[in-house]
Amino acid sequence: MVTIHDTPSGATFAVKVHPRAKRNAITGEVGDALKLSLTAPPIEGRANEACIEFIANLLKLPRSSVTIASGHSSRRKVIRVVGLSTEEIRRRIRM
Repeated sequence: MVTIHDTPSGATFAVKVHPRAKRNAITGEVGDALKLSLTAPPIEGRANEACIEFIANLLKLPRSSVTIASGHSSRRKVIRVVGLSTEEIRRRIRM
């Protein structure tokens, strides 16, 4: 099960990114992380931008509310979401 933490700066959760996939989608869970497939390549931050955009669209938030807290150069990232509770994030992701 994906763990979502409430912090003073927003809710955080881990994702494992699979770049250069056929389509953008949630493809399951890996340990405590949400597994994402993204079509963008991991070059010049394109996969990071695609990850932010995908999660913002999924949660129906502006892109400015979603940031990568850690893991900018790794497949495993920690995403920070401002403006939603952990329960609301779970509901919108449908975990």
